Amino acid sequence: MTATNQARARAQDTFRRLRLIHTDAHCELDHVNPFQLLVATVLSAQTTDVLVNQITPKLFARWPDARSLAAAPVAEVSAVLRERLGMFNQKGKNIVGLAKKLAEKHGGEVPRTLAELVELPGVGRKTANVVLGVAFGRPEGVVVDTHVQRLAQRLGWTTETKPEKIEPALCALFPPEDWNMVSLVLIFHGRRVCFAKKPACAACGVNDACPSAFAAENVGRKPPKKRPAVVIEAPKKKATAKKVATKKAATKKAATKKAAAKGKGSRKG
Repeated sequence: MTATNQARARAQDTFRRLRLIHTDAHCELDHVNPFQLLVATVLSAQTTDVLVNQITPKLFARWPDARSLAAAPVAEVSAVLRERLGMFNQKGKNIVGLAKKLAEKHGGEVPRTLAELVELPGVGRKTANVVLGVAFGRPEGVVVDTHVQRLAQRLGWTTETKPEKIEPALCALFPPEDWNMVSLVLIFHGRRVCFAKKPACAACGVNDACPSAFAAENVGRKPPKKRPAVVIEAPKKKATAKKVATKKAATKKAATKKAAAKGKGSRKG
């Protein structure tokens, strides 16, 4: 067996064990159809699924489908999002924009290819593959979010550090039928066991197969940003009474000396 095949076999065995641990692994964004999943995934950028799930019921009660959301004023949509989410203006603009494109180009339905999905406002490769995998069961890659990015490195499945390079590495380890669940299982494990800070290695069911076990905290995480040193100048001390008196005396002495010299010159004349 080649080294590549050995790495693939080890990764697949670890994934099989993780899947048995997280039998309930699923997308945690609440939705009832592909349109709601698409919108919720766009809204989840730079925030948590919990906060998105708090606002989508109100959002979809007012605008339940692509056509109704396409006709909504962006300001009104953003006002609803503002109750729970940051970047609400941009996100409001994105979801109204994507709804308009769905209504105009796709009959109000969510397209089923990555190429078509990434043409929608606010939709990148990661969001597109979430929808393709969860809603349609046909992803065109592995979704690499912050948890997948971190765990793929900790588990030794890749030495790459950037999502765009981690994705093909994972796709090479697993067959396409596993791509969706690889992401969902790693996200579940990352949220419940393999935390970014203080990962619970002792409680991890695959710590015997993890090369980072019990030393994982700094693996798969961005190094802390170095802040430029701030130089604070010490405030200038006020002259003491003694220094002031000395300065005055010196000034007076100089003036007396000058006056004496002037008087001497006058007598000579």
